[in-house]
Amino acid sequence: MRFVTGVQTCALPIYRTSGQGGRARRAILPGVVAGLTLLAPTMPVPADTLTGYRPPAPRTTLNFYGSPGLIDMPSAGVMPDGEFSTTLSHFGGITRNTLSFQITPRLSGAFRYSATEGLNLAGFETYFDRSFDIRYQILQQREGGWWPSVAVGLQDFVGTGIYAGEYIVASRSVSDTLTVTGGVGWGRLGSYNAFGAPFSETRPSFVAGDTGGEFSADQWFRGPAAFFGGVEWQPTDRLGFTVEYSSDAYVTETGQGVFERRSPWNFGVDYQVNRSLRMGAYYMYGSEVGVNFAFSFNPARPAVPPSFEPTPAPFAQRPDGGEAPELWSTDWVADPAARPGLGERLAERLSAEGQELQAFDLGANTVEIRIENNRYTAVAQALGRSARVMAEVLPPSVETFRITLMDGGLPVSTMIIRRSDLEALEQEPDAVGALQTLVGLTAATPTEEEDLVAGLYPRFDWSLRPYTRASYFDPDNPILMNLGVRLRGSYEFRPGWRVDGALTYRLVGNLDQARVSPSALPDVRTSGARYEQHDGIALETLTLSHARPLGNDFYGRVTVGYLERMYGGISAEVLWRPVTSRLALGAEVNYVMQRDYDLGLGFRDYDVVMGHVSAYYDMSNGYHLQLDVGRYLAGDWGATIAIDREFANGWSVGAFMTLTDVSAEEFGEGSFDKGIRFSIPVSWFTGQPSRRAVGTTIRPVTRDGGARVHVPDRLYDRVREGHLGNIDDQWARVWR
Repeated sequence: MRFVTGVQTCALPIYRTSGQGGRARRAILPGVVAGLTLLAPTMPVPADTLTGYRPPAPRTTLNFYGSPGLIDMPSAGVMPDGEFSTTLSHFGGITRNTLSFQITPRLSGAFRYSATEGLNLAGFETYFDRSFDIRYQILQQREGGWWPSVAVGLQDFVGTGIYAGEYIVASRSVSDTLTVTGGVGWGRLGSYNAFGAPFSETRPSFVAGDTGGEFSADQWFRGPAAFFGGVEWQPTDRLGFTVEYSSDAYVTETGQGVFERRSPWNFGVDYQVNRSLRMGAYYMYGSEVGVNFAFSFNPARPAVPPSFEPTPAPFAQRPDGGEAPELWSTDWVADPAARPGLGERLAERLSAEGQELQAFDLGANTVEIRIENNRYTAVAQALGRSARVMAEVLPPSVETFRITLMDGGLPVSTMIIRRSDLEALEQEPDAVGALQTLVGLTAATPTEEEDLVAGLYPRFDWSLRPYTRASYFDPDNPILMNLGVRLRGSYEFRPGWRVDGALTYRLVGNLDQARVSPSALPDVRTSGARYEQHDGIALETLTLSHARPLGNDFYGRVTVGYLERMYGGISAEVLWRPVTSRLALGAEVNYVMQRDYDLGLGFRDYDVVMGHVSAYYDMSNGYHLQLDVGRYLAGDWGATIAIDREFANGWSVGAFMTLTDVSAEEFGEGSFDKGIRFSIPVSWFTGQPSRRAVGTTIRPVTRDGGARVHVPDRLYDRVREGHLGNIDDQWARVWR
């Protein structure tokens, strides 16, 4: 049966970015909420007053599928690199809500959740569907050139295939205000007035009741093909008009009376309200009025400019040794008051820069400090600010600075830099590039007991904050949500040794109404809704963990306790990650037991040994690849591949998929596990430096195959932040 899902808990938590996720109207709420939340700080401003903003001429618009296009048909345009858009469109009883991302300057992808009223497939009066698109611009129009832009795309290429279609499309700007588009479509896009089948007469069709979610490669570019096209006229920076000829016959929808298709022609007008919002109204298929709202935001275009960040003081210069030789004396090392005095001044000044001094080692010519970065998204900026503090506080005899980054008591890496290089380069035109060649980066060693700041350990921290937890894509309730309060605490008694826990109390919500899905596998995730049926205080997590460097570029972690809402047990991990390498290798093994539904201390009668070996690769330019191979919660064996794009300001967007030895029929709806995830730094909204971020993981469907236990503080994301590949991408901020 289609759309039988378990609870999908896609909360929007606030967390640190270091190592320390009518019925048709309801279907589109997740995208509307996300769009309005992100746009809240962005007020309407005339185009000519927006700093650095002027819509391109002609502007790339998003169609009713949320992809660059005309009205209902695609075009060959692309969004700006890194652009993230959510589109809400409606006509003729069809509502589509689409998240789109420009993955590279030419490659883009989209995830869509649609609702069609009156389309009775799989037994539902309103048919809900999830689908993915991907497209690539193979040619780009050059200024003064004759060649148009050309793109090839796959629509609904992994899903049930009800929206499946492929296309090759060309677009050319014939003036600053006029763009002409023409293309050939297959599948849905080849269903009206087809001219033939260029590659194959046979095309497998969508069948209601299939599990869906499989790659429909046997359909691609097969069956009848048809022409489509249109013209876009943009007389002003804000106003646009479109005329379109559609090759989609809407066979299924018109056959069930969803709407009447009288004509292939569509007409529309759109208006750019501000740099983030575009809206349009359309007359479609000779019978329907449609509307389209597109919210666009970009990591490079913050909602609030970073104008609240304090400017660093000039780098302190030492006096000339010939004029004041006594100031360069090393006698201070023998002074018993030197260590506590300098430590106190370092801690005070570092704290003002958002850095916590955890340990320090004073030498006549070399000083090492160990810091926890609590303010800056860019590690390079934290290192630069810390070096300025050292130059301000330390005696002139200290020539070598060693700055070790810590993450929750785990030493990550050590930057080594000569003070004289910093003094000489600050005012140089190519200070960033020159300094980069002079900095040394090494693996960090364990923290010595005698170097710890006096009175730092043990320490206790706690917070009381609201939380939300949501479930999407249930066909009866497309969005379910709980709102409550979470009391979180941590007790760190030595570096790398800590106890963490969280209690939650639900205030309001309806997640307990989520359906519990039947499964052919052990119900390791599909029973998630049962954990939402408990009222009162719930023990969310309670863990004891230890993490430390093991030497020779190895790091280790052990965590024991109630790891997450559904599972408790023990988890052990080892990671090999040289500081100058883009490759990392890791292994993790877990023995976990399923917790009782009341979220108390008890366990149910299910346990499993699971784990993975992992390879991580930093592909540079912000792209990260991860491959995990091993055993999953339901006892199935397989692999997960994930790719993420991370921006210098902390934005991150990624996608993943898991294939195991579970068949599509055993897995159920969706055929295999897959999803998208994103994280947005709070500083993007506020303009103030912060380590916190909001983000989530969205799965089209939650099933039991390919499921993993959620272990807090896995090593790779904690360690890589202070290693060469990550710091290289941020190095321009070292002087800020």
